[in-house]
Amino acid sequence: MFQGFPQSVVDFMWGIRFNNEKSWFEQHKQEYLDTFQRPMKALCDEVYERFTDRHPDLDLIAKVSRIYRDARRLFGRGPYKDHLWLSIHQPLEHPGSLPTFWFELEPEGYSYGMGFWEAPALTMAKLRARMDREPKPMEKLARRLNRQEVFALTGTDYKRPRPAPSKLLEPWYRKKNFVLSHEAAHEELLWGHGLADTLVEGFEFLLPYYEYILAVSADPDPRSPES
Repeated sequence: MFQGFPQSVVDFMWGIRFNNEKSWFEQHKQEYLDTFQRPMKALCDEVYERFTDRHPDLDLIAKVSRIYRDARRLFGRGPYKDHLWLSIHQPLEHPGSLPTFWFELEPEGYSYGMGFWEAPALTMAKLRARMDREPKPMEKLARRLNRQEVFALTGTDYKRPRPAPSKLLEPWYRKKNFVLSHEAAHEELLWGHGLADTLVEGFEFLLPYYEYILAVSADPDPRSPES
């Protein structure tokens, strides 16, 4: 069971940021395992088990990121990441092409939520077509999001978005991709089991948005003559 991250994980993350080389990491590898990798794996396992126990019909897998950067994509950076994340998503080669639940811990703070970072243009076209055709269900979800203060809608906007069916849907209608996220500085929550509870509750809140996007993905191509 996840018992929280040791507060010393913050020192490790800053340490790897400013000493991003093999010799430093090898000297601090046990610290990495004890304060960062193993707690993150325990958190991932518990959140995944609790969330999927509630929703056994969801086809989801869980992963924890590796600290090692892809040697082909260093781009002048050191060989190690100074942050780790867990993700819960469908078993796809490119998880970002469908909504993904995640938690990330980095030197400055933490974040969690549901991301659709690599949203296919076709899926977003289907989303806009669904909002045009049936605006009320998405308006209900938009109101639900606006009534709370945990998660915020962010993402990349089209430079020239088309007019939305309603003012309420404008923030969604103009998105090329989107993220529903909570971001915060390090706080007491991270150092205890309550973090697992918070993530499960947060993912439960985000589930209707996840399911809506999955439903939209199955819609016919609105750009085809038959649709």
